[in-house]
Amino acid sequence: MKIAIIGNGISGITAARWIRKLSDHSIDVISSESDYFFSRTALMYIYMGHMRLKDTQPYEEYFWEKNRINLINEHVSRIDFESKKLEFKSGGEHAYDKLILALGSASNKFGWPGQDLKAVHGLYSLQDLELMEKYSEGLEKAVVVGGGLIGIEMAEMFHSRKIPVTMLVRESSYWNNVLPQDEAEIISQHILDHNIDLRLGGNLEAILDDGTGKVGAVKVKETGERIECGFVGLTAGVHPNVAFLKDSILEIDKGIVVDEYLKTNMEDVYAIGDCAQLASPNPGRRSIEAVWYTGRMMGETVAHSICNNPQKYDPGIWFNSAKFLDIEYQVYGDVPPELPEATQSLFWKSEDNQHSIRLNYHAINKNLTGVNLLGIRFRQEVCEKWIREKTHIEDVLKDICLADFNPEFFRTYEQSLLQQYNHQTGQGIELRSKRSLNQVISFLKS
Repeated sequence: MKIAIIGNGISGITAARWIRKLSDHSIDVISSESDYFFSRTALMYIYMGHMRLKDTQPYEEYFWEKNRINLINEHVSRIDFESKKLEFKSGGEHAYDKLILALGSASNKFGWPGQDLKAVHGLYSLQDLELMEKYSEGLEKAVVVGGGLIGIEMAEMFHSRKIPVTMLVRESSYWNNVLPQDEAEIISQHILDHNIDLRLGGNLEAILDDGTGKVGAVKVKETGERIECGFVGLTAGVHPNVAFLKDSILEIDKGIVVDEYLKTNMEDVYAIGDCAQLASPNPGRRSIEAVWYTGRMMGETVAHSICNNPQKYDPGIWFNSAKFLDIEYQVYGDVPPELPEATQSLFWKSEDNQHSIRLNYHAINKNLTGVNLLGIRFRQEVCEKWIREKTHIEDVLKDICLADFNPEFFRTYEQSLLQQYNHQTGQGIELRSKRSLNQVISFLKS
C-alpha cells in the first residue's frame, strides 16, 4: 500500500515513524519547506545563535533511507481526491492509496494595507526565519504586531541582538485573552522590565512603504502615531494552512473536519496536526489545537488507524507550556482568562513578581479543575492525576510538595501558598507530604 503524507512537521513525521513501526507499507513524505524534519519550536534558538539548523534535526540523514521513508521535496498545488493523485507545482504527479494531510498552519493576515511589503513576515516556517535573518542585517528597529506566544518569541529574538523592538498588542495587558488578569499583568511588567517597548491597547492601522516596496513604518490606529521600523513581524495568531483546498470536495470549516479517528469525509484521507478540526472535541478541549504535543499524538493515532488497528484520538487533559523571556509557564486543565461561574480560584504570587501559582477548583464540591504556573515547575503526571480524579482542593494543598519539580536548591513556596488559602478560607491546612521521589512514585501508583 502506498501512503502519502503531505507535511514533514511533527505530526507528519510521527505518523511516518509509527506506520513504519507497525507495517511495511510504502511511505512518501512530501514537503517543500525543508529537506529534513526539524523542531519548529527551536527556530528562535537558531536566530539567537544557540543552535544550528542541523542541531534542530532529531534524526541523522541516514535515518530516512534506513527506515524506508521516502522524502520528496515538492510543493503540492492540487489534490485529485477521486483519482487519488497529487499534483505538484513543478508539473509532476504522485499517486497514493491512503493520504495523510499534515499541512500545518499559516500566519494570520487581516487585510492591513502594506501587509505584503518586503520585510513583513510571520514566524512559522523555515523560510520565515531565513527572511527574518536576511532583513536583520543593519536593522535599526522592528515592530511585532500581536501578543501571543510567537510574538514574544520574535521580540526576544530581536532583543537578543540588541535590536530595539516594539510590541503592538491590542489587548489591555499581554495575552489576557488566554491568561487570567493577574498573570497577564505579571508578564506585561516582565516584558517592560526587559526594555521591550510594549504598547498595549493599540491596533495596527497600516504598514507604510519606505518608497522602495519595503516597510518603513507602521501607523497605530488609535493615536495615528507613526513608528519607524525596518521589519514588521505579524504574529496575530495562525490558522490552518488549507487555503488551496477550499474549493475541493474535502469538508473544510476553519480546518479540515475530521472524526474521532482523524478521518475526513473522503475515503482513505486523514488530517492531523494544526490543519485538523475535530468535529466533536473532548470536553475541555478545542476543535483546533495548534500545539506541538497534539500533533505528535495525532500522528501516532492515525498510524494505528491506517495499519488496521483503529484508535480514537484522545489528548487527555489540556496542558501547555511556554516561556516568556525567562519566566516559564505551565497550565493544566481549565484555567480560562475569566473565572467561570461556580469556580473558585486560589492565587499566590511571590514578592518579586516572578513566580505565581493559581489553583482553580469547583465552588461546591471543591475538586481541582485547573493549575496555572509562572516561574514554577509542577510534575505533569501529578497535576493530571489530581484533575482526573477530582481531588479535593485541600488534599491537593496538603500534598502540594508532590507536584513540585523545581531543583532542590530553589526557594520553596508551599507554606506561602497554604497561608494564602488559610487566610482566604479561615481553614488551618498543613502539609503532610515532602518532596520525596519515593512519595511521588507511591502517589502516582495509588
